[in-house]
Amino acid sequence: MSTQSTSQSASLVSGRHRVLKRLLRDKVFVMAASFIAVLFLVAIFAPLLIELIGHGPNEPFRETGLTAGGVPLPPNGEFLLGTDVIGRDLLSRLIVGARVTVFVSMTCAILSVTIGVIIGLIAGYRGGIVDLLLAGFIDMVLGLPLLVTAIALVSVYGASFTVMIGTIVFFTWGPIGRIVRNLVVAAKSAEYVQAARVLGASDTRIMLREILPNIAGQVLIYASLLIPQVIVMEASLSFLGLGVPPPTATWGGIISENQLNYAVAWWSILFPSFALLAATLAFNLLGDSLRDALDPSAANKGRVK
Repeated sequence: MSTQSTSQSASLVSGRHRVLKRLLRDKVFVMAASFIAVLFLVAIFAPLLIELIGHGPNEPFRETGLTAGGVPLPPNGEFLLGTDVIGRDLLSRLIVGARVTVFVSMTCAILSVTIGVIIGLIAGYRGGIVDLLLAGFIDMVLGLPLLVTAIALVSVYGASFTVMIGTIVFFTWGPIGRIVRNLVVAAKSAEYVQAARVLGASDTRIMLREILPNIAGQVLIYASLLIPQVIVMEASLSFLGLGVPPPTATWGGIISENQLNYAVAWWSILFPSFALLAATLAFNLLGDSLRDALDPSAANKGRVK
């Protein structure tokens, strides 16, 4: 048992090194990871950056941030990305929006993956009536409409971080749970699982120490691809007034607040839209690179010969 565990550990370490080398040679991965790192740094140091800018994100500068006719100012020396419809500094609000996006996307992704992995492991390993009930519950969750549910929850509990995160998690753990369940069903008949069962390992140990490490790479890929979905969902809910309540800045909320002024203040729509596009694209490219690095055979099949 000790020799087998040592050999398996050495194989996992060697595999991680190979994956890391492939990723570092992938220019798309490096660019996407670099952008995401900058996004995280902006989110972490948002208060310091806003202090350096000198303009509070919720402070309207009606005298200096609007023209005499009440039109927002374009990018200039004082307001680097211009102002919004009521004269607030757009750059400061985008920085706060980045912090909200990072917090919500990471929180929702961690919770969704955790719930999906737990339910998928139990359903796939136990099988029978347990699998039937849990799989049916997953199908029921996936069949519910997001916007109708979000509107119902906001009408009862009001718009808040908690309601938004709870709504997004509820609608995103299902696909992870279904994927994990299918992976476990395929893995539980593998030789290493049978060997562990013969050696007297408990069901919990088999699920957590044998099966989960062997499907972790695929779960990681789906988790990375889940994050851009969460970003879009958060922005959509905020745009519709179902997300974080104002005056807290979110990228979707900024677009919603300024949508009627696009003709005279294009920057107030362009910059938050570009931030959303760049963030979702970066995470999608990161997920694609992880998939190619963890499963080179699948990547080769997709290439045109």
